[in-house]
Amino acid sequence: MSHLSILTFKYNLAKLRFKPSRPAGRLLSARDRQQFDLMMYKPDEEEMAKVFDKIAGEPGRISRSDLQALLQRFDKADAVGEARRMVCAADSNKDGYMDLEEFMEVHRNGVQLGDIRRAFFVFDRDRDGRITAEEVMDVLRRLGDSCSLEDCRKMVKEIDRNHDGFVDMDDFMVMMTRPRKRM
Repeated sequence: MSHLSILTFKYNLAKLRFKPSRPAGRLLSARDRQQFDLMMYKPDEEEMAKVFDKIAGEPGRISRSDLQALLQRFDKADAVGEARRMVCAADSNKDGYMDLEEFMEVHRNGVQLGDIRRAFFVFDRDRDGRITAEEVMDVLRRLGDSCSLEDCRKMVKEIDRNHDGFVDMDDFMVMMTRPRKRM
């Protein structure tokens, strides 16, 4: 079993402990993993608006080229086709762009746990099951933000619950699903 599979298994097992009918030591079935990935988490609307503004090349709307550029920065295969499909799926007023309302509508019903896991691997560039400060810095640079390595280390330290100097899948899930503090 690969290191990633072990992490996924360990994470799923911890989350499924509340099921008393599950015999101890039984491996997760494909059905268990599918059901677990379909769990939904409501995104924070203020955070989503910030994400929208970060992606939008022009104020108030995201174009196919905005999405294509973002996908290409993350080495996504078929960035052109994927950007087209994303805009088509969200563009309810058929103007060829995704505005904030359409963007929010896509996320209104929540984000699936599987999507959050996929987001983890955007950061975990070397696929070792943990996110380093260097990986955070790399992703932020790809997103167009500049951040010092020291600042990235502080971010990792804030999220790292077991104090091993890394963000593992459990840390990431807690960060992504916890309610945001209002300032």
